[in-house]
Amino acid sequence: MRERVVVTGMGVVSPVGTGLEAFWSALVAGRSGIGPITRFDASEFATRIAGEVRDFDPTRYLDKKEARRMDRFTQFAVAAAGMALEDAGLGTGGLDRDRVAVILGCGIGGIETLEDQARVLVNRGPGRISPFFVPMMIPNMAAGQIAITFGFRGPNVTTVTACASGANAIGDAFKMIQRGQVDVAVTGGTEAPITPLSVAGFCAMKALSTRNGEPERACRPFDAGRDGFVMSEGAAVLVLEGLSHARRRGARIYAEVLGYGSSCDAYHITAPDPEGAGAALAMAAALADAGLGPQDIDYINAHGTSTPLNDRLESLAIKQVFGSRAYRIPVSSTKSMIGHLLGAAGAIEAVATILTMVRGVIPPTINYEEPDPECDLDYVPNVARPARVDRALSNSLGFGGHNVTLVFGRYVEDGADGGA
Repeated sequence: MRERVVVTGMGVVSPVGTGLEAFWSALVAGRSGIGPITRFDASEFATRIAGEVRDFDPTRYLDKKEARRMDRFTQFAVAAAGMALEDAGLGTGGLDRDRVAVILGCGIGGIETLEDQARVLVNRGPGRISPFFVPMMIPNMAAGQIAITFGFRGPNVTTVTACASGANAIGDAFKMIQRGQVDVAVTGGTEAPITPLSVAGFCAMKALSTRNGEPERACRPFDAGRDGFVMSEGAAVLVLEGLSHARRRGARIYAEVLGYGSSCDAYHITAPDPEGAGAALAMAAALADAGLGPQDIDYINAHGTSTPLNDRLESLAIKQVFGSRAYRIPVSSTKSMIGHLLGAAGAIEAVATILTMVRGVIPPTINYEEPDPECDLDYVPNVARPARVDRALSNSLGFGGHNVTLVFGRYVEDGADGGA
């Protein structure tokens, strides 16, 4: 008998606000967090807009000295983890710290630190490089710092699967609890990529939207006029627990993790499989893992990046898996409001999916104005929609052909509707 796995805490640092309530209220209002880049002078860049976190003060969550020794992506992660643990009602005193895992996704890591120290090397020489350079830069340090901050001695792993990283982390944490390896997992994703080098790199690939004059309307998933994604920063952390552990301590339960599917396109370093086969395989695998069929899903939180290829091929993959029912399942992209958090995208979208079930409202896909004949599903255009959602999918697709689908369900005490 597999251990059931539930979500008992969540924390968010996002371009539309820090904390669950700020994040959720923006989503249901259809409010965009995209604006002009302020973290550096972007005047010479083809893309001059991004989803920046504007209300974040690391000293609210960290000692000032410790904060200075962390890259921004790590600061986000530790802050979100603290919020999630508080939300879960978990103090370290009541936990077996040897049985708490930290499984975090990150696509890029401390690139701001890397750029800063590269300038030091060029301008001032190797003797002036900070001794904190490497431990601030490496992607695993966010997970490491969470463990150090909260004293968790269980498995500590960082998944790096591009834009699927956060979702892979949650799926791996789910499996770790399900097989009884740990009682609790602190999991999710973090990213702070809004730097000159990151933005220049994605601009060189022609991957970013260039709607600089109307940033709030730039990210338009599934719309015929979409021209690229909008890069964002932030973090989301979830607390997963074995159901027996959560019950023993009387935890409030948001939802249950029902299934996890992962696949690879094995096709191209950046372009998705032209038949949508990899994404379809991940969705089908997640449904099978959950013991569910296409008729059981009430909502899909799409990867929905606002790039011409992704949105068309994700829609195709959904139709391959769900057949005619695909047209009756609401599909929305919260990236339309928060942009693309890269390695943290799957985690923050998992939070949005869970809140959709808990609050009974489906967030919209904003900026949906001109239908694309090849994107012909119900994308919940522009306005949030009240709905009962009992089971939902969250898709994440990444460069390298990585595909991940998570299945979440409404928690039911007796397990009748709670999955396998």
